Amino acid sequence: MIIKEKIIEIIEADEWMMGILHTAKRLNLPDWWIAAGFVRSKVWDALHGITERTSIPDIDVIYFDNKKLDKSQEKKYESLLFSFMPEVPWSVKNEARMHQRNGLPPYQSSVDAISKFPETATAVGVKVDERGKVVLAAPHGIEDLVQLKVRPTPFFIESDERMEIYQARVQQKNWKETWGNLSIKL
Repeated sequence: MIIKEKIIEIIEADEWMMGILHTAKRLNLPDWWIAAGFVRSKVWDALHGITERTSIPDIDVIYFDNKKLDKSQEKKYESLLFSFMPEVPWSVKNEARMHQRNGLPPYQSSVDAISKFPETATAVGVKVDERGKVVLAAPHGIEDLVQLKVRPTPFFIESDERMEIYQARVQQKNWKETWGNLSIKL
């Protein structure tokens, strides 16, 4: 069974991932994390014995700053990250404003926002702390992630509308084609 420390070890052994984490850390964003597919795909690749990195559409850098809510600030951070690592598909979002886009009450932090991602296996984030060590946030635990289970977070289960979003997302992502051992709850 993979434990949290093993996930951190896998990430710390990946030079590309560590380069991305240290680059994002350079922005010194408040309550920042790299979330979602960045972690999920690495773990699923490892559990499937996939040695060549599965491509991900973007690197989701999230942060929480309720004093600077202008979307243009996010674009400035993206541009800065592109100037450091132009080959990386950066996406930067301030979770202090993302609740508006999603029609929800305000998030309290980045980890609160992560807890409201659609799938438990995707509701994970990593960052490096001031000592350069990887820190993992998994508000719903890592069990589903490491047991290759795709299911909705409690937040998505609460609403028929959100469950429809979850179901459409899972079908659109077609993860089982890449990671055949997944168990997907529709």
